[in-house]
Amino acid sequence: MYLSDEAIKKNVFNAKMMKVVLKRDGYELNGVEFDLLLAAYILNPNNTKEDFRVVVSNFEYDDVSYLEEVYQKGVKYSVPSIDKYSLYAVKKAKAIKELKKEMIKELKTNNQYDLFYNIELPLSSVLASMESTGINVDMGLLHKLNYENKEKIDKLVLEIHSLAGVEFNVSSPKQLGEVLFDKLNLPYAKKTKTGYSTNVDILNKLRHHHPIIEKVMTYRTLSKLYSTYIVGLENSVLSDGKIHTIYRQAFTSTGRLSSVEPNLQNIPIRYAEGREIRKVFIPQKGNLLLASDYSQIELRVLADMANEETLIKAFNNNEDIHTMTAKQIFDKDEISSLERRQAKAVNFGIIYGQSAWGLSEEININPKDAEKFITKYYERFNGIKVFMDKVVGDTKRLGYAETIYNRRRYIPELNSSIYMQREAGKRNAMNAPIQGSAADIIKIAMIKIYDEMNKLKLKSKLLLQIHDELVFEVDKDEIDLMEKLVVEVMENCISLKVPLKVDESMGKNLFETK
Repeated sequence: MYLSDEAIKKNVFNAKMMKVVLKRDGYELNGVEFDLLLAAYILNPNNTKEDFRVVVSNFEYDDVSYLEEVYQKGVKYSVPSIDKYSLYAVKKAKAIKELKKEMIKELKTNNQYDLFYNIELPLSSVLASMESTGINVDMGLLHKLNYENKEKIDKLVLEIHSLAGVEFNVSSPKQLGEVLFDKLNLPYAKKTKTGYSTNVDILNKLRHHHPIIEKVMTYRTLSKLYSTYIVGLENSVLSDGKIHTIYRQAFTSTGRLSSVEPNLQNIPIRYAEGREIRKVFIPQKGNLLLASDYSQIELRVLADMANEETLIKAFNNNEDIHTMTAKQIFDKDEISSLERRQAKAVNFGIIYGQSAWGLSEEININPKDAEKFITKYYERFNGIKVFMDKVVGDTKRLGYAETIYNRRRYIPELNSSIYMQREAGKRNAMNAPIQGSAADIIKIAMIKIYDEMNKLKLKSKLLLQIHDELVFEVDKDEIDLMEKLVVEVMENCISLKVPLKVDESMGKNLFETK
């Protein structure tokens, strides 16, 4: 059959989506050799929006109908006539064909063809399989969590009203501000156009001034969990009892994947109630879930790219990297748990170009002390300082930062006349090579594992990618094989100056894998 015949090469827009849609109707799409969306995304990751018209207009190609012209919109939305749709399809196919040569030429000029052909294009098949497979949900437990969290929220509202001495809408920032600053006369009042500010920074400052603050912060956390994750997940379960999240392959400017409908990459784990939500994700009866998580992959990538000998040595000796960093910053051998936590914040803050003020807020210290931490860090890990300065300088000169696999992130704000925009550009430039390279590495691992599982005709399935973590449903007869296969591939899919390390855990639900 034409669609499934690997020998018949196809040029498409959004191969992943096409594979998923066709699979629903029992068809396989094979032989895709060019995807206009992925090519455009690699060439300009800041401006695809996964929209065909946007993509082609970026290449000054305008002979394509708007979707609204084909389907209408709003109350007029309708299935178009075959003549109208045929014309739209022909124009779309013509655009793909005519832009293909130009895009491939540009990809090769930028040394990005391998990134396109060997990473993003095969990844579309992996993601399509993951979306089509979906993950099982324990609906009984999800309904139970709904009831329990709603009960907790209702109880919190009564307690907040009692502490305030008045009933009001706790979800309304305006009404909350009036209660906190007019009725209770709490400090740090900050007026905006719409009333008093009650953002998280203000509430953190007020935490020890009145017991109502802790209740309000807990209320906000639980309300977000309830509406976004519990009710959101309930509404996302399809008739097969599964959630089929949609992976956006051509969306982020860093090369990372994102997911929507629902977003399964952002399930909160900082709070007990958030971690409980992971329990609703379960395998088919008799199977187990396997979670394989890259340990500190971005720090390892940083050590490699910066050629920082102290970090490289520490990783190769399997040292606790945060304890080692603390020893360097504090100039002592015995490190407390607090000092280790502070060093950990510095380690990850450096990756994201965090300022002294940002670090001081995160670990609750004086900004001057935070500045000393960062200065000391760069003194002790001078290779990282040299690398970061070079990245920022190169990005300013070239207009983009680049990953190990030549993925570019264009950062025009680095040359802005506005200070705040330049600083944001600087942070993005420092982070892009590290986060983007880590994203590329896990994509390569996904492709290699997927290919090996297909080659061995395994029943186990890759279900989810949650940033640095891969989640598999493992058939009971393939447990030992899968544990070995996944670690072997993930730890050896690229050769760096430091080893990649993978932590694995297995359980009857996603909660048990942590």
